Amino acid sequence: MQTKLEKISPLSAIAVNNIHFQDHNALDFLSFREKLSYANISHAQKKMEWKGARLAIKAALDAVNLPYPGFYKDGHGKSYPMDGYGYVSLTHCADRAGAIFHKEMPVGIDLESIREKVVSLGPKFLNPMEQEFLGNDVLLHTMAWSAKESIFKCQGRKGISFKQNILLQPFTAEDQEIKGRIYDTGSSDHHYLVKVTYEENMVLTYTIW
Repeated sequence: MQTKLEKISPLSAIAVNNIHFQDHNALDFLSFREKLSYANISHAQKKMEWKGARLAIKAALDAVNLPYPGFYKDGHGKSYPMDGYGYVSLTHCADRAGAIFHKEMPVGIDLESIREKVVSLGPKFLNPMEQEFLGNDVLLHTMAWSAKESIFKCQGRKGISFKQNILLQPFTAEDQEIKGRIYDTGSSDHHYLVKVTYEENMVLTYTIW
């Protein structure tokens, strides 16, 4: 997947970049806490992924003319701006890192490599109805997993089952949107519209509440 920067609206933007083609001296914008976190990452690949995601969110914020406030994770592992304004979601996969920001609404984003293994994992994250319309198609299974991941990230709480609580409506490889909902949780039931694109060997999905 190529690098990507898209202004979705005056309040929202998405960015995807290659973690191997980054300015290694471009981290002055990080908060003090983030600089400490970055310095404490010992694994080289994880360090590149972490940096790539921060550069992606910085690019998304620049696209909507907003300053970088620094970000922290809550007890559920979801990132939030330190100034309390807006919503963010981060992702990385292989040599790509991505981010989406919205000033007023929760968001979720996911990148996934298209791999045959996802079909064998289907029974673990798909209900019987979803398995039936997806068949054994590797791309469709990857799109389904990524869409559920974006929905999960958007709702922002642990304890939601991909198989039991996130339901996708039938879709095809030509569709650019996937409709889904969280249900039967007692508190987080909601409908989602997930945007989806794919190229080469990677799927990108994102959703805005």
